[in-house]
Amino acid sequence: MITRPGIDPPLHPLHAILLGFPIAFFTGALASDITFLNTAEIQWTNFAQWLITAALLFGAPVVLFAIIRLLRARNTGRSGRASVYLILLTLMWVVGLINAFRHSADGWNSVGTAGLLLSVISTVLALAAGWIGYSADKGRPT
Repeated sequence: MITRPGIDPPLHPLHAILLGFPIAFFTGALASDITFLNTAEIQWTNFAQWLITAALLFGAPVVLFAIIRLLRARNTGRSGRASVYLILLTLMWVVGLINAFRHSADGWNSVGTAGLLLSVISTVLALAAGWIGYSADKGRPT
């Protein structure tokens, strides 16, 4: 990968593809939680749990890619953006894991205010990480 000095390199293609999954799955889980709270149909909580699990499954290798990206950025002295990106991804994954535990509670008690709040936080963190990760492709100076 050829890069110019002072410019963030684009994401590795596999990294960029995998990054899209947690964004989509956490957003889908949030939509499922909102739908559950409006309809009280228990299957929506199950669907949200599956989406959260899938987001965590695809999010783990994204965090690993971000660690590698940070290590490479430290070698070139451009670790600020990579550090923020890694922190957002790690927080997304940890909050998502807590959210998965929350959604694994008894069906009617699984979402509530805490589950919805955790879904909102996970989604916002995923979107913010995606924004930073994909904006590295623009070639802006650091």
